[in-house]
Amino acid sequence: MATTHATAAEVLRRVPLFADLTETEIKFLAERAVPRRYAPGELVFAEGDACPGLFVIESGNVRLFKSSPGGREQVLTIEKAGNSIAELPVFDGGNYPASATAVDEAQLLFVSKQDFHSLCLVHPKVALKVLRVVGNRLRRLVNIIEELSFTTVRSRLISLLLRLAREQAPGATTNVQITLPASNQELAAHIGTVRELVSRNISRLQAEALIKVDGRTVTIPKLSALQDQLESGE
Repeated sequence: MATTHATAAEVLRRVPLFADLTETEIKFLAERAVPRRYAPGELVFAEGDACPGLFVIESGNVRLFKSSPGGREQVLTIEKAGNSIAELPVFDGGNYPASATAVDEAQLLFVSKQDFHSLCLVHPKVALKVLRVVGNRLRRLVNIIEELSFTTVRSRLISLLLRLAREQAPGATTNVQITLPASNQELAAHIGTVRELVSRNISRLQAEALIKVDGRTVTIPKLSALQDQLESGE
């Protein structure tokens, strides 16, 4: 279904950056926002490309990641519907600092740099909200650096499993079922390692009865037991 100006306005109202805008300001953006649809795995933008504007996710999920010269990837975050991406290069005038691909069928709204700057000139609160969003992302990046520098692959894998449990089964503590990323290669990209080490550590956790694996579905019998492993650093 094509995105109309009315639909675009509804999408923009749900985005934290634009929550305080007046109807006139929302309409200003909605009339200029360009809808773009992406297939699963399709590139939204590439690291190093010139940045003509930012994106708002109307539906679907977008994966932000960095790539090494050797082709290894490190996932930075998965942004969901209702979030914006690529605000930083719109502000500082630089290129995209990371790449983005659609995880699934995704509908995005593109807002040009010029239109966004015009909005910020008349509504400074938007600029302050961008600083808050960028600050939160910086904290996440610091956590990623800390994990990659000071923790083992086992610990990073357990930490990811616990995070998925909180997201996919909030409040559950026993026999918690979660769905892993599509492949061990993708899982490796989330925790900064290689596929072989992911497979090896999943097998070890399963042998220790900390998890049960059925395809891409993982059951955690006792969340507390997995948490204890993380806290012990074993």
